[in-house]
Amino acid sequence: MRGKSCFQTLYSNPMNKTITEDIKKACEVLRAGGLILYPTDTIWGIGCDATNDEAVQKVYDLKRRTDRKAMLVLTDSPDELETYVPDVPAVTHDLIEAADKPLTIIFSGSKNLSKLLAAEDGSIGIRVTREEFSRRLCEQFRKPIVSTSANVSGEVFPSFFSEISETIKDGVDYIVHYRRGDTGETQPSSIIKLGEGGVFKLIR
Repeated sequence: MRGKSCFQTLYSNPMNKTITEDIKKACEVLRAGGLILYPTDTIWGIGCDATNDEAVQKVYDLKRRTDRKAMLVLTDSPDELETYVPDVPAVTHDLIEAADKPLTIIFSGSKNLSKLLAAEDGSIGIRVTREEFSRRLCEQFRKPIVSTSANVSGEVFPSFFSEISETIKDGVDYIVHYRRGDTGETQPSSIIKLGEGGVFKLIR
C-alpha cells in the first residue's frame, strides 16, 4: 500500500465541498496522470485519463490485476464516440436514446484511447453517462474517463462508498466528496455488443 499522495494531502480538507469544486480538483488530478475515486451512473469507480497509458497501468496495479481484462470508459455525449471508435454504427444513437438504464456498448475497436483498455480481440466498452457528477466531470475534462469497480481484483465490489476498502482509498490521488452518503439501490448497466452492419447482441 502506498502512502498518501500530494494530491490527497492538498485536498483532504472539509467534507462539504461543492460539486463544482470536486470536479475542478478531480480534473487537476486526471490531467496530472493521477487516479480518482468517484461516483458514476452505476457504482463508485476508480477513474483515470482513458488516453494515458501510464495512468491506466496505475489502475491495474492498484487493483492488483495481472491479466489484461478490459476496462470500460465513460463519456458525456454520443457525439464523442466518433473520436474514439473507428466505426460507429448508426443504430448506436438509437440504442443510447432508448435506454432506460445505464448502457455499456462494446465496440469492435477503438482509437485515441489507451490500448491497455482493450480486450484481447481489440474491443472496447464505452458508456455515455447521464449521472450528474460523472457527466459533468467528463464534459469538463474533455476526454473519456476510465470507470472500473473500486475493489482489489477478486474481492467483492462495493455498492456504496462506505464499503470501499482502505487499500483502494489510500491508492488513489483524490476522493470525490459528492454522493459519499448515498445508500440507495444501485444497478449494473445493460451491456450490448455491436457488430458489423449494426447487428447487436444483448450480453446483460
